[in-house]
Amino acid sequence: MQTHRRYNFKNHHFAGEEGHLIPLLQQAQAEDGYLRRERLEQIHRESGIPLSQIYGVATFYAQFRLKPVGKYLLRVCHGTACHVSGANAISKTAEDYLKIATGDTTADRLFTLETVSCLGCCSLAPVVMIDQATHGNLEPSDVKNILRKYKKAAGDAGAPGNGNGEAAS
Repeated sequence: MQTHRRYNFKNHHFAGEEGHLIPLLQQAQAEDGYLRRERLEQIHRESGIPLSQIYGVATFYAQFRLKPVGKYLLRVCHGTACHVSGANAISKTAEDYLKIATGDTTADRLFTLETVSCLGCCSLAPVVMIDQATHGNLEPSDVKNILRKYKKAAGDAGAPGNGNGEAAS
């Protein structure tokens, strides 16, 4: 007869087992937008997990951020199809236009620029995603125009697109 593990919802782990740190970090990041030092120290105090272990996990997994991110997360695909279709030029154009390096956030905290290994939109190469909106078949000049629209929309307190979460271009 197989015994079933009980899930401890209060502490986010299976009863009698380790493993509740990642859900705690995910929750903290969901609430704050990134992992603030004060929040990591709070997790340490309340859980008893060594701060070094908390930082080890937070820096190991790419899903966690230790710096604030912009209102819009701009991800440039650098998968094979995008790479051969000009992803480097797309990234360089975004860096130049936003005046930041990949991995950074603009001073006004409007954009964070990242590269990713693949967005799964190879037929649209080269591709960028801004939050959940996919923009494909891009030329470097297209990137500037798209970013201008997002900047304008931020001033108008909205995001450009078709309103249903589908690809905007």
